[in-house]
Amino acid sequence: MWRRTYLLLVLVRLWFALSPSYLHPDENFQGPEVIAAHGLHIDMQKPYLGDSFPQLPPPFPTKHGSQIFSYPVRHTWEFTSDHPIRSVLPLWPVYGLPMLLLRWLWIGNGNDGEIPPIAVFWSLRVLMFIISFVLEDWAIHELIQSPRQRRTAVLLVASSYVTWTYQTHTFSNSVETLIVAWCLVLIERIAESPHKSSLLACSILGMVAVFGLFNRITFPAFLLIPGLRLIPYFWNRQLCDSRPIALAATVTSALLTVSIAISLDTAFYTPQSISWSDLISNPVITPLNNLLYNMQTENLAQHGLHPWYQHSLVNLPQLVGPALLLLFTHPQPSLRLYSAISGIFVLSIFQHQEARFLLPTIPLMLSSVKLPKQLTPQRVWIAAWIIFNLIFGTLMGVYHQGGVVPGQVFISGQPDATNAIWWRTYTPPIWLLNGKNEVLRTQDVMSMPGEEVMEKLTDLATCDTPADRRNNEYLKEKNGTYLVVPSSTTWLDPYLPNKGLDGLRFREVWRHRKHLNLDDIDFGQDGVWKTLSRVVGRRGLVAYRVTKSCPGAKGWY
Repeated sequence: MWRRTYLLLVLVRLWFALSPSYLHPDENFQGPEVIAAHGLHIDMQKPYLGDSFPQLPPPFPTKHGSQIFSYPVRHTWEFTSDHPIRSVLPLWPVYGLPMLLLRWLWIGNGNDGEIPPIAVFWSLRVLMFIISFVLEDWAIHELIQSPRQRRTAVLLVASSYVTWTYQTHTFSNSVETLIVAWCLVLIERIAESPHKSSLLACSILGMVAVFGLFNRITFPAFLLIPGLRLIPYFWNRQLCDSRPIALAATVTSALLTVSIAISLDTAFYTPQSISWSDLISNPVITPLNNLLYNMQTENLAQHGLHPWYQHSLVNLPQLVGPALLLLFTHPQPSLRLYSAISGIFVLSIFQHQEARFLLPTIPLMLSSVKLPKQLTPQRVWIAAWIIFNLIFGTLMGVYHQGGVVPGQVFISGQPDATNAIWWRTYTPPIWLLNGKNEVLRTQDVMSMPGEEVMEKLTDLATCDTPADRRNNEYLKEKNGTYLVVPSSTTWLDPYLPNKGLDGLRFREVWRHRKHLNLDDIDFGQDGVWKTLSRVVGRRGLVAYRVTKSCPGAKGWY
């Protein structure tokens, strides 16, 4: 029975992986969009924290050069600042190699031109599903000895909406989850066989630990307590005769990985070809830059400051729901649980706290609880767990900013699109435009007041022509301005019916129903029922082609 349930949950995970929800801009701007192609060097600070993007200039290669594909992308401040804080070491094996394989298969099958970026997008989603299904579930099997407890843990992790959604998206946090789990596996293997030679496990642990550090600087927080188990192995000669060799193997593999990581980052961020002297005199050490950046409160304030209890009282219940009750009533003490506790404790020290930062703790905690033994409480808890994950899975895995990716694909197919204004949505990933960037200027005006948006549209709107008033003939025009906005934006309602000679005209050309803008919720101003009626009842994302009357223009009336 449990095997059939597990297989069903794997299919559910795949279904959510193939759903175009958009959980956070970082799933593109810290991963695929960086490594996919040559970049647009844009001097901007925090691009998806409420500030508007500047009007994008025509694309040109930056110091990063051309990567895998030829379509332009946007490199954010984390990669273009004088002290970059993101390493490219994790990006190449996780995203770069699959992209190279896709390009090789595309060309090998006799296809001409560039592989469509949306095909790359879905391929990476399937890849994240596969590595989550294989590596995460495998790690749980390795970490739990009891078959009965193992079945419970596997089903709990597989039925979590976090596994369905976050783990199947291209987040560095999702990669960190797998690295933490497998470091724990390696630590367990080394500690449980102290009298045997574990040189291979020690070498792999050193390499994987450095990989995790360059992926996210928060990674060591999850190994603070588990790492203590290695002290007897490395320092007690009676337990381990090969202690010096094992320690040397761990340190050597770690230092070798550090050298490779620093070399890759220095080459990536240096305009010219690097030499040995560059690596010695001016190395780019991204984890150090990241740590120094996050130690400054004024830097974190640009992203949002949170109280120390944000992770424990807000983010964790949002991720595990009813499982949090079991952590207090039916815990199963384990190295996994201690790893999660140490991670939460260290992450709570930093004042910027997002729920996705806790992703590595989810499988660790869900595999460290026991279900109630009494039948009725067990059934009640299981029902609550199913309802919780169905609600949040549908919300985050289907509707959350679900129209952004399809909307960008739609815009890429409009031959007349030369200006695209995105209002009250997450920042659209421009690498999905499939080369349309060469003629299309994308502007993200997420939190801009409506009056200013109208002024911007008035400046950019093309003149209304007879073609604009006939079905699809506007596509033959050379220029066109599009506004992409949630249908729950009531501020725009008075302007939409305008058919007169004055003002802007909005022609709806595309709509995606499965889109919710949770940032548009304002219970304080509109009340609960009115807000839900607007945000949920009018869910969807709409693209309007915007024109204006131009006296003297051909076809004006």
